[in-house]
Amino acid sequence: MDILLQLIDFILHVDRYLELFVSQYGAWVYALLFAIIFVETGLVVMPFLPGDSLLFIVGALCGAELLNLPLTMGLLLAAAILGDQTNYTIGRYFGPKVFRWENSRFFNRQAFMQAHAFYEKYGGVTIILARFMPFVRTFVPFVAGVAEMTRSKFTFFNVVGGVIWVVGLMLAGYLFGNLPFVQTHLSKIIWALILVPGLIAIFGAWRARQSV
Repeated sequence: MDILLQLIDFILHVDRYLELFVSQYGAWVYALLFAIIFVETGLVVMPFLPGDSLLFIVGALCGAELLNLPLTMGLLLAAAILGDQTNYTIGRYFGPKVFRWENSRFFNRQAFMQAHAFYEKYGGVTIILARFMPFVRTFVPFVAGVAEMTRSKFTFFNVVGGVIWVVGLMLAGYLFGNLPFVQTHLSKIIWALILVPGLIAIFGAWRARQSV
């Protein structure tokens, strides 16, 4: 329970944690950010790490000159693309086995099946849209691998989606993240970045499931 509370606190106050990490460890923050984005997109059992809010906050830190914008953007774009490629590869070679899994502490079969239905209905473009949907973005590349989508087609959608997601949210944070109004309501903005895409993802998965 303590670990869960710490994770929630990190997600909601990621700006404070990153500023503290920068002041204490300097350039090591780049490795930390790369690892978070890579793991969040690349490992199907780790869908709960921050994504959208982290990119926005990182962009704001770049705007405050605490981080280098081109370097950070390049690293996180690489992390997002490589993460999805890893997830796709895992699904392609090991995915069929998960259909025999039951709900477990580390894998929720129902969530997987909802993502599968969502993917089957909307096709390859889902890879792009899922970038902005917490939890779903972790499952979609895996499902693409299970469905044996060609690697060239997947890579195209992966790169396009990664660029839109990383560059878009980081630039939004860079341009607006340090405005007084945004700073005052930052916690609400973080909640919105988490809940709004999440609700859209749940609704889309529910609609897809209804039509299956």
